Amino acid sequence: MAGVPSTPGPERVPPAQLRVTNQDREHVVEHVQTAYAEGRFDKLEFDDRLERAMTARTHGDLMPIMTELYGARAVPQLSTPLPRPVRSERAPESNERLGGAAAHMLMVIGIPIIGPLILLLTGGKTSPYIRRQALEALNFQITVVGATVLLPFTVIGVILLPFIWVAAVVLSIVGGVSALTEGVFRYPMTIRLVK
Repeated sequence: MAGVPSTPGPERVPPAQLRVTNQDREHVVEHVQTAYAEGRFDKLEFDDRLERAMTARTHGDLMPIMTELYGARAVPQLSTPLPRPVRSERAPESNERLGGAAAHMLMVIGIPIIGPLILLLTGGKTSPYIRRQALEALNFQITVVGATVLLPFTVIGVILLPFIWVAAVVLSIVGGVSALTEGVFRYPMTIRLVK
């Protein structure tokens, strides 16, 4: 059809004006996160690239980010539907899975924030798996404790508090089980202050 750009094949660079899909954005975000985890970016560079990737509208917005990461050879990959990239990280050992689960489950026994923070500062230094799990648990628990402090200033907040804590305990158990089974679990409605 004349005037309508065709979707490029896997070996062709997509036209810069071609609109990107959510999958294209997520693919680039995963590569940026991996590069940050490998220490290839500092925090400011990571935040800049993450923001650019999340707000990209066209392939022309995403291609420079991938070029910065891998050179020109990575650009054609943006146009094809891609499976999630295979992590080069080794599978977590049983003690790492236990540490990751503990980061979530310490909230259940009444140690919010401190438990995942200790695991982040100890096991998170040597294990990327424990670090990921502890960061997710820490951000969730900071959100819950923050809500606990702020909500009592409203009448509806006082009524909601018990429900929030029950939901927090249930979600912490789900996160702990997910960590034991090497699953990827993201808490809903979480403010991720700690990166």
